[in-house]
Amino acid sequence: MPTLYTLKESNIRKTYLLITVFLLFIIGIGWIFSYIFESTGILIIAAVFAILTSVTSYWYSDKVVLYMTKARPVKKEDNPELYRIVENLCITAGLPMPKIYIIEEPQPNAFATGRNPKHAVVAVTRGLLEKLERVELEGVIAHELSHIKNRDILLQTVIVVLAGIISISAEFLLRSLWWGGGRRRREGNEIFYVLGLIAIILAPIAATLIRLAISRKREFLADASGALLTRYPEGLAKALEKISNDPNPLKTANNSTAHLFIISPFRGKSAKTWLTKLFMTHPPVEERIRALRGMKI
Repeated sequence: MPTLYTLKESNIRKTYLLITVFLLFIIGIGWIFSYIFESTGILIIAAVFAILTSVTSYWYSDKVVLYMTKARPVKKEDNPELYRIVENLCITAGLPMPKIYIIEEPQPNAFATGRNPKHAVVAVTRGLLEKLERVELEGVIAHELSHIKNRDILLQTVIVVLAGIISISAEFLLRSLWWGGGRRRREGNEIFYVLGLIAIILAPIAATLIRLAISRKREFLADASGALLTRYPEGLAKALEKISNDPNPLKTANNSTAHLFIISPFRGKSAKTWLTKLFMTHPPVEERIRALRGMKI
């Protein structure tokens, strides 16, 4: 059975593996298209692009996520109560104090991001601060700090950037084939043309699989770790109930960032579409609540 320490090491290894697979994937597509268009420059550009985006995803993916969710930093004097909760839990967990961000949205929700505990961020919505009681808010913050301690945040955040880049690259390459690949296909490169087309079709599927690499077990583990941190599982259980029952949509949420939040941010019809179900990375809330209430501390 994996421990917190082995899970942390596993998440770090999986992050590097994902980055390596991404590098090989982009370079492989670049090689195919360099053959189709008879230009080695395409392969060079693909290699440089893959390396730069991989480095960017590691060092700046948290900033990308914060920009996408329109989160803004909050100072201690702006919300001393929130700061005290985070500080106390960080002391208990043995973690450095993360930066705190607020998303001006009515839906109660939260996520953590960053490449390691020293460069971590906890973001909460305005609705979370207004609608949860203190013990419930402590449960949510403890859950997010557990993601930081377990190194889930690095894997989760890198996936957002790499999956998005793969999808964008696929669309760009499809347009390239449409406008410039026809002539070369007639010149005898049918096999490579087909390979390029297959790569383009498989790219979004690969992006989906990368997102789904975030195991649902991580949410259960973060729930359990957070409950142990506060010594009060009922606080997080009640918080999960309130968050899941809140009808407000999270306007800044999308399929790329949804897996970061403590509960899926989609509401109403958007929560029932086949696309949302395809990208579902959270276990059922009822199972999480049942597991928390079954804990003995």
